[in-house]
Amino acid sequence: MENTRRSLLAGLGGLGMIPFVATRASARSSAAKDASATGAMVLSTWDFGAAANAVAFAELAKGGSLIDAVEAGAMVPEADPTNHSVGYSGYPDRDGHVTLDAVIMDDAGGVGAVAALENTVHAISVARRVMERTPHTFLVGEGRDAVRARPGVSATVAAHPGIGKGMARLAQDREIPARSQ
Repeated sequence: MENTRRSLLAGLGGLGMIPFVATRASARSSAAKDASATGAMVLSTWDFGAAANAVAFAELAKGGSLIDAVEAGAMVPEADPTNHSVGYSGYPDRDGHVTLDAVIMDDAGGVGAVAALENTVHAISVARRVMERTPHTFLVGEGRDAVRARPGVSATVAAHPGIGKGMARLAQDREIPARSQ
């Protein structure tokens, strides 16, 4: 049987073991030890999550709020030029556009989400602005762009160094015939 997150969770008896797994994983981080008094847990499912977790715990250690830690942690993979699944260096969509989505939730149940962002480094920051500064929970299109255009949101108009690889993959994918239904 292949080792996957799903097989791990099934083997641990489902969701009841997640706090144990998260606590064990977070205990490996030196930043986690500094922030252990908060009782907070940070859990990531991908290999690039370790760096994000460390930044999130460092934010907590310096007195930041939980939502500050979530945003700071999410910004790590968003800005990583070697990560092609999350952030501005993600592979382009079928039309050749690199688009980003993000959702954030606070401890009071407030939610902010954005979709199909372009020319933005930190979609998580735009999602947080939606949550904190608008009456909406999910924005796409012009409303989302108006929130992003406010001062304090990092934007980029330059393509990331790996865009050529993504465009080559897109061209290859377009050559594959569609599956019949």
